[in-house]
Amino acid sequence: MRTLALSALLLAGVMTAGCQSSLSGDTYSRDQARREMSVRFGVIESVRVVQIEGTKSHIGTASGAAIGGLAGGRGSTAGAIAGAVVGGVAGALIEEGATRRTGQELTIRLDNGNIVAVVQEGEEKFQQGERVKLVGASGNTRVSRY
Repeated sequence: MRTLALSALLLAGVMTAGCQSSLSGDTYSRDQARREMSVRFGVIESVRVVQIEGTKSHIGTASGAAIGGLAGGRGSTAGAIAGAVVGGVAGALIEEGATRRTGQELTIRLDNGNIVAVVQEGEEKFQQGERVKLVGASGNTRVSRY
């Protein structure tokens, strides 16, 4: 029974980590479809590789705490509590690390002279001097080649 509970909790944590939204420039959420967005044009001034932190949904913490509590609590309340605390911390770190991504910070000089920066993940690599299109609405902006 204990093995089944541990397996179920691990599976729940892995599935939740796999449901993370993409932050790439070519992925739209369902609520962004059929929504009018503004379009601006500009030139890449600089590109910098950055880390986009992983999710902190508390699923990793809860899963780790449950697993740690079960593993450490074999007949001991103190062991269960200690196992839950250690498991919770480990689960949170595992979740954040497993969902961390590499991204690009794109500094762009818009055609109107303003300079903006957009961070996004994705395989599309941009170069300084490249002409780009920015599409955005409600504070979400994505960059693509023009």
